[in-house]
Amino acid sequence: MTFTLNLDEGKYIVKLARRSIENEFNKNELIDLKDAPKKLSELCGVFVTLNKVKGVQKNLRGCIGYPYPIKQLKEAVKDVAVAAAFEDYRFPQVTKNELNEIIIEVSVLTPPETVKVDKPTDYPSVIKVSEDGLIIQSGNRSGLLLPQVPVEWNWDSEEFLSQCCIKAGLPPDAWLLPDTKIQKFQAIIFSEQTPRGEIIREELTH
Repeated sequence: MTFTLNLDEGKYIVKLARRSIENEFNKNELIDLKDAPKKLSELCGVFVTLNKVKGVQKNLRGCIGYPYPIKQLKEAVKDVAVAAAFEDYRFPQVTKNELNEIIIEVSVLTPPETVKVDKPTDYPSVIKVSEDGLIIQSGNRSGLLLPQVPVEWNWDSEEFLSQCCIKAGLPPDAWLLPDTKIQKFQAIIFSEQTPRGEIIREELTH
């Protein structure tokens, strides 16, 4: 990964994600990005994940992003933060009071690259859990899983491939079919430790 972000830049984008959601409840407030670090003007894919905290448990509350680098990072973060809170069809819209119980995580993606293997059974050997995220496509179906997902669920690379197929609405063994396209990417992940609390860079281990 050649592109990187330091902790201050990571803190900025996490706070920007929260401000963007809060702004939806107060339409009179405009978000000024004049103080955004220069690096946030680069085109990047990015996902915003919302996790609702209940005791020691974290439950997914929304996750939406741009897989590909189509917008400046600072603008992309604003877009997908709002989408994660209000447009994730799996969940009802986030309410203003809920924001006090939600941890915000921002994953900045490297451009996805096609995984090339001699035969499909080789895929598990070139997918690295705790490093790679996956995009699996077949026909008009596609699914994406961020690098932190297999770590959270303790999957090996084969299970990771199968679960990404399921996310795409495909059979779990669709990754073995010759027409299935597989891409991988990496992510720089910054997250609040508690709602509105300390922001750190997450290091994945498996």
